[in-house]
Amino acid sequence: MTPTQRCVIAQCIAPLSYSLQSTAYSLLADRAVSAIEDLLNPVHFEIALRLVIAVFIGALIGLERSYHGRPAGFRTHTLVCMSTALLMLVTVYENRWFPGVSQGRIALDPTRLAQGIMTGIGFLGAGTIMKEGLSVRGLTTAASIWTTAAIGILVGIGFYFPAVLATVLTLGTLSLFRWIENRIPAQFYAHFVVRFARQQVLSEAEMRDLLRKHGFSIANLNYRLDTEQDFFEYRMVIRTDDADNARALSDALKGLSSVVEFRVLPMSD
Repeated sequence: MTPTQRCVIAQCIAPLSYSLQSTAYSLLADRAVSAIEDLLNPVHFEIALRLVIAVFIGALIGLERSYHGRPAGFRTHTLVCMSTALLMLVTVYENRWFPGVSQGRIALDPTRLAQGIMTGIGFLGAGTIMKEGLSVRGLTTAASIWTTAAIGILVGIGFYFPAVLATVLTLGTLSLFRWIENRIPAQFYAHFVVRFARQQVLSEAEMRDLLRKHGFSIANLNYRLDTEQDFFEYRMVIRTDDADNARALSDALKGLSSVVEFRVLPMSD
């Protein structure tokens, strides 16, 4: 091919190449503009608002639990509330991730997703329930996790009024009710275990009399004899109207030389 022919061909191709480049740049610009417009869509602001509200509500409830030294506290409640709200967005905005859906072909039921969430949260709540000796703790924290999940679901579907109201009631229950609970008259229950040297056992009548003198009554009574370690044990649930009686009972038992070991374990959540 002669130089002249090459020049003619280049002159013919140049406009076509410029046209293709312009088309490509135009497509990229259109896609960028479309992406920005999609990002600024009011729906995205609504989604972000719901997630931020869920984080704030979960953090409020979790802060109260963390303040009282519970294992599931600030971060746990925040993540629970946000994750449940996030999952409910799947059903609320199904047309965003599945634009081809039609009401006649597919219908999503948000209540089924909510049921699955609450079932899963039940296992998380169970992990916060701990057995300390003969007492069980963590029931209130487990209930607060379950409640936080329910609030997250309400935020996720945009049901703000009951979500905010439930948040206020939950915080009131965890804080104000604690103050009320500590001031209302209530019987004090405790697991009581006392061991005696085998040759110096206090008789049952004497044991009952000692407890009665300190304001206690016995809910049930068990016995144990260990021949290997040579001790006799009373194990029972005791109750009284005044929790301070437990301190007086403890002082009395410390003064008995026949007592090898004793424990008074209050029963609480």
